[in-house]
Amino acid sequence: MSQAAIDALPAHQRPTMREMGRRSEHAEHPFKAMPSDEVGSATSAPQLSWATLWGRPTVLVLRTGQRDVITAACPVALDLGLRPGMVAAHARALVADLDVRDADPDADHALLDRLALHAARHWTPTASVSGKDGLWLDLTGTTHLFGGEERFCRRLLAFLKRLGLTGRIAIAATPGAAHALARFGTSDSMLLASGQEAQALADLPLGALRLEPEALASAARFGIERIADLYPMPRGPLARRLGLRTVERLDQARGLMAEPIVPVVPTEAPLVTRHLLEPIGTPESIAQVISDLVDDLVAVLLERGVGARMVLLTAVRVDGEPQRLMVGASRATRDSRHLKRMFGLRLAQLEPGLGIETMHLAVPHHEPLGAETMGALLETSRKGRDLAPLVDQLSARAGEAALFRLTAHESDVPERAARRIKPLLTPTGWPRWKRPVRLLRRPELLSNVVALMPDHPPRRFTWRRQDYHVVAGDGPERIHGEWWRADVEKWAVRDYFRVEAQGGERFWLFRRGDGVDPDTGDLSWHLHGLFG
Repeated sequence: MSQAAIDALPAHQRPTMREMGRRSEHAEHPFKAMPSDEVGSATSAPQLSWATLWGRPTVLVLRTGQRDVITAACPVALDLGLRPGMVAAHARALVADLDVRDADPDADHALLDRLALHAARHWTPTASVSGKDGLWLDLTGTTHLFGGEERFCRRLLAFLKRLGLTGRIAIAATPGAAHALARFGTSDSMLLASGQEAQALADLPLGALRLEPEALASAARFGIERIADLYPMPRGPLARRLGLRTVERLDQARGLMAEPIVPVVPTEAPLVTRHLLEPIGTPESIAQVISDLVDDLVAVLLERGVGARMVLLTAVRVDGEPQRLMVGASRATRDSRHLKRMFGLRLAQLEPGLGIETMHLAVPHHEPLGAETMGALLETSRKGRDLAPLVDQLSARAGEAALFRLTAHESDVPERAARRIKPLLTPTGWPRWKRPVRLLRRPELLSNVVALMPDHPPRRFTWRRQDYHVVAGDGPERIHGEWWRADVEKWAVRDYFRVEAQGGERFWLFRRGDGVDPDTGDLSWHLHGLFG
């Protein structure tokens, strides 16, 4: 083909110089770097803006009763003072060239579903639509794949900007706190550490808790405007005034109550079923069917590579009434012997009636469970025995609330310096100074105390109608009250002493006040703990 014929062809049909055998044209790298997701990157795709899309102030309206109400406004309209909730007629009077269009909630929800599906495929498997204008993403164990939480936020904002959307992101330990900070926070990207939910939500309005309009109207009548106003209120009066749903939302936001996220891509829970030829009702036959179901369930768990944290047994009687029995595990497990033993401890709770004809075994809560090295299973291994089976059996007999460990809590006041944790967690943060083995629930008042003021331990005292003579003492250790909790603790002072009585008993007692300023205490003596 001559050069004149090539020049006569359209630009998109002209052959490249490489196809014509000319090697002066350089070849592109086969592994060309993809555009960066960082905001402001020079290699990123051209960003869409409202001016290039529309150019006019635009609002979306929805018919509510006898009037049109604005549901959304573009950035240009927001700069002109138009806000969602404003009547469309009022908006037209304020802006002459306003472009008013009908809102399409179904299309908005469809777009959110598409974004949630995209998130489930590319970012995290647990993604769900949050309300009418947001998404919930469970980022547990996934952000390290994107360089951390902060980098993931930047990548997500850049992704939305390439789509022509604006977004606000908040990462918190609870869905309620993330929802509130994303919509009422002060930044487009907020990272909240675990345990700081109450402090971060204190100054936000009540609307951040996703309350019903009736609850917000009642709160306005009582003069309650911020979330912090709900903290000191007792639960009973708060539920009567604003409804039980308000208490639940407050607890969910602060992490005191679980709020599960239903993923847009549901995961099928492991389930095994046995349909019986004849109804059964004896404990032996029920135990045998449960044993067979557990063996089938363990095979399913092993195939999926997960362990059960909670197993639900559903026994359907002849009359159609289901009997449910739930067992839990402190740690993910698929040990058939352990699960059978757990069901055997609670088998008496089943009421077979005229007989059971169908039994189901489901795992509503499971966790990944990989292989374990053989060395950890040998008796000669240095690894400690797993206490989870023992904890599960004791919990089944005595109740979950009966088993706990004590760990240190950030407080100088001794009765507040410890809190309960789950029995398999490791206590941390114990103070280095000596503390009694037994700490009384409340300090007990002592009588007939003889002591040399202000820095000496008592020489004798009476506790529970018994006199004690002190032969040795150590102290004082001064502890101040926590002034941020109550006004009465603003100047409170306790001087603690470790004393040994004549009979060998060792006590931990304190005196209220420093012996100089009357505002620090009334100089009364109290016994707070016992050593040994």
